[in-house]
Amino acid sequence: MRALPSGTNAPGADGPRSPVKPPLKWAGGKRWQLPHMRDLWQPHAHRRLVEPFCGGLAITLGLAPRRALLNDINPHVINFYTWARRGLTIDLPLENQSEAFYTFRARFNALIANGGAGGREAAALFYYLNRTGFNGLCRFNSRGEFNVPFGRYARIRYQKDFSLFRSAFSGWTFRTGDFQDVPLRPDDFVYADPPYDVPFTHYARQAFCWDDQVRTAEWLAAHPGPVVLTNQATDRVISLYSSLGYALRELSAPRRISCTGDRAAATEVLASKNL
Repeated sequence: MRALPSGTNAPGADGPRSPVKPPLKWAGGKRWQLPHMRDLWQPHAHRRLVEPFCGGLAITLGLAPRRALLNDINPHVINFYTWARRGLTIDLPLENQSEAFYTFRARFNALIANGGAGGREAAALFYYLNRTGFNGLCRFNSRGEFNVPFGRYARIRYQKDFSLFRSAFSGWTFRTGDFQDVPLRPDDFVYADPPYDVPFTHYARQAFCWDDQVRTAEWLAAHPGPVVLTNQATDRVISLYSSLGYALRELSAPRRISCTGDRAAATEVLASKNL
């Protein structure tokens, strides 16, 4: 296996579109993959880009496609992006302070419990908790409550005005649900970055187990359009992807944040079909 070469930013179907930095802090974010993904995306930039597990949105924002369908099982992530596309402005006092963090975390969980998780306040609170919580984790317990602790950063640069994302997200569709319910078109370019094959699986209220890894790989193997699928390069992941006919390349990931704060280097596999 070999690492992919770096490349240049790809234009959209109607000309270049300026990339925008991801607004959320994301454990295991994929900005480091952009030099690899740009080379794969460039010949297909006229297509719609689909992310079934959009998470921190680093790849789609970096590639800046004209058309995109972005899904995530976590409704709070999608709620934030939906409000950011409307030009969200935050009027909460954004303080890097533990008392404020736990007060706002309790308020966010109360909104979830009382049916207010889809509102503007919930979007603002999710942003604050994401930027202030430990290591950019997004973790929920079995009751659907956000339970990430205070992050103890020396300094945090907060953003209160998201009007820039009205333009950045134009032409993009956001949805929430199971990845297999994403309505793919035959010519879609799919980039899939599912929860990795590691013990931490409660990114949302629902766990992501090995059966879900198999479902993901089989679902995308049947897609007639271009597919890029990434994961941690465990033996069983490599065996699964190889058995389904994916072309495999190994990437040396940078030191990354894990669910325990471990920053050990990791090896990832990039699996592709129909490129």
